[in-house]
Amino acid sequence: MKLPRRKFLHLAAGAVALPVAPRIARAQAYPSRPITIVVPYPAGGPTDTLARILAEHVRISLGQPIIIENVSGAGGRIGVGRVARAAPDGYSVSIGNLLTHVLNGAIYQLPYDVVKDFEPVSLLADTPLWLVARKTLPAKDLSELIAWLKENPGKATAGTVGVLGDPEIIGIYFQKKTGTSFRFVPYRGGAPLYQDMLAGHIDFAFGQAASTFGHVRNGNLKAYAVMAKSRWAAAPDIPTMDEAGVPGLYASTWLGLWVPKGTPKEVITRLNSAVRAALADATVRQRFADQGQDISPREQQTPEALAALQKAEIEKWWPIIKAANIKAE
Repeated sequence: MKLPRRKFLHLAAGAVALPVAPRIARAQAYPSRPITIVVPYPAGGPTDTLARILAEHVRISLGQPIIIENVSGAGGRIGVGRVARAAPDGYSVSIGNLLTHVLNGAIYQLPYDVVKDFEPVSLLADTPLWLVARKTLPAKDLSELIAWLKENPGKATAGTVGVLGDPEIIGIYFQKKTGTSFRFVPYRGGAPLYQDMLAGHIDFAFGQAASTFGHVRNGNLKAYAVMAKSRWAAAPDIPTMDEAGVPGLYASTWLGLWVPKGTPKEVITRLNSAVRAALADATVRQRFADQGQDISPREQQTPEALAALQKAEIEKWWPIIKAANIKAE
């Protein structure tokens, strides 16, 4: 049967549009049920706190509840692994950082790939790390601290959260850069670590500046240097590592969001849009600032920017870990 030209063109146009229609419908329908953000750390910690602040606003943008699920243990590997195995539909989201989505990939034999099994959604925020110490430590600045460590090889103690976490990796890197040696003392969490430092039981730590800022401001701890290219706005009197004599030692606790590999692009775009709206909200920005977090510039809140940062961090830290022969027992 020969179709009239007008009807033929109409049917042909409809056929071309068929593959597109389900994608459009899927994007418009998402989300149709609650979304879970998996926090790979215990409740009450900095990552958990920021996830909950973010979730309050994202819930409004997406019109669905945002569930925060704390799946802690094994340095974040259990929680991240759960998202890696989840359906790629945008309903399971991983919040992670330098440790969970970079360092763990070089240290452990993981049942997932930190890059290939995920799709980036957005970079969220960043807080610098700094070298903080008990107030009774004799060194007045970083140069004196390095000299003191060299005079007392293997005697000083540096606190870390867990074993082979980012503070320990950074500490090993610091040893290589400065020719010093000291012992690492693992703790189950930041709270007991800093309690012991306040009591003078351990000497120093490489930790989040935001976590100890109050103690430094009150004079109960001393900060020697910030591991960033520029001084931290909250404590502008603390020099950078570059200024203090250890150039190139940059490290921070940045946060990002990922979804399982294969999640539709339009779903990632929808999530990213909701996250960017949250990060632009004045209340969210203030609450992040209260936690010592610097929200990433808007142009860096893209999946591409998070992918680029993760790639750069892998290229930086994996060779350091390999050269130091750091690996899980």
